[in-house]
Amino acid sequence: MYDKPKRRFGRITALNILTVIIMVAAGSTVVAQELPSFFTTERSIEEMQNKQAVLDTSFGTIILEFFPLVAPNHVGYFLQNSEEGVYTSTIFHQVFRHGIVIGGDPLTRDEDNRDRYGTGGLGVLRSEVSEKKHVRGSVSAVIIPGQPDSAGSQFFITIADQPALDGRHSVFGRVVEGIRVAERISEIEVDAAGKTLERVELRSITIRDRPPPEPVPFVAETVEELASYQAFLETSFGEIVIAFRPELAPEHVRNFLRLAQVGVFDGMSFHRVVKGFMVQTGFLPTREEPLGESQEQYVQSLQPEFSDTPHEIGTVSMARGDDPASATTSFFICTARSPALDGEYTVFGQVVDGIEVIRMIEEAPREGEAPLGRIDLVRIRLERQTDSSPGE
Repeated sequence: MYDKPKRRFGRITALNILTVIIMVAAGSTVVAQELPSFFTTERSIEEMQNKQAVLDTSFGTIILEFFPLVAPNHVGYFLQNSEEGVYTSTIFHQVFRHGIVIGGDPLTRDEDNRDRYGTGGLGVLRSEVSEKKHVRGSVSAVIIPGQPDSAGSQFFITIADQPALDGRHSVFGRVVEGIRVAERISEIEVDAAGKTLERVELRSITIRDRPPPEPVPFVAETVEELASYQAFLETSFGEIVIAFRPELAPEHVRNFLRLAQVGVFDGMSFHRVVKGFMVQTGFLPTREEPLGESQEQYVQSLQPEFSDTPHEIGTVSMARGDDPASATTSFFICTARSPALDGEYTVFGQVVDGIEVIRMIEEAPREGEAPLGRIDLVRIRLERQTDSSPGE
């Protein structure tokens, strides 16, 4: 009752690596100028370790953290440029689909400079190449081909692992939130020189202290406290209300409440309907928007919590693959007694209102088990029930 989604990303070949670097200077010859000295940061390692950069782009927000222990001058220069507004109103001027995105050239503010995009802001930093790898989310420095000590304001974000870049470019940070935004930027159209046809603007960069981590929800609640919650599923056919059975499957209930609270289920659909058996939702590929990184961290495989509880009309149970410990987000609601499921799937809840909505979903036109039209799970709202009554 579950299919694991697959993702594919573009890895740039060793041959294309040279093209990447040359294209940074497409349309112009870049000559390294002699400088009195290279930039050296006056910021302490401790100060830079605790900073984040919030990139406000026209496609969304990207948040970076830094590696000052291995690239202190690259980090210090990026922080200084950000604070001084060097990146404000620049664009991501070159992209390789699902590979890398390049930005940080001050010349890109002016559309009349298009032929010179990729040539500005270089020749300021000595190489700080380290053992850091160019993995998904890495932030690294652009250089002039053949000149390791030529980095500056230009940087690139790695969308997919690029091992051919390791040892050539200075990795100085990583994306901690917003890699999906960078991925979308990598998908825009480019011209024959690899330069972007759409202006994806880097509106501003704000430097801030790293905020404390958000507490993980539903960690310490007792079985009784978990049982006090109900989930209100807002669907395109109406509302379904689920009460939980944590005495049967406490970790499944805890996990469901956590996913619901951070919005993992919002924007999904009922992707599988078997009349006289069940309706199923919670499958990640049906989500209208990809999960954010803060949501992804809560998606995990669950150990089974099987019980003798029967799968009856309205029973809410967790879908899984062949491996009993493969349940993650997908769940189903029984529309009939299904004894073959007993002891094989984890029962964790029961519909207490909205059976008529489930019947409408069950009767919707479909081809095989797939609804012909999208049946939305708009969002899940959690409410905690109390035993108090008026007058108490």
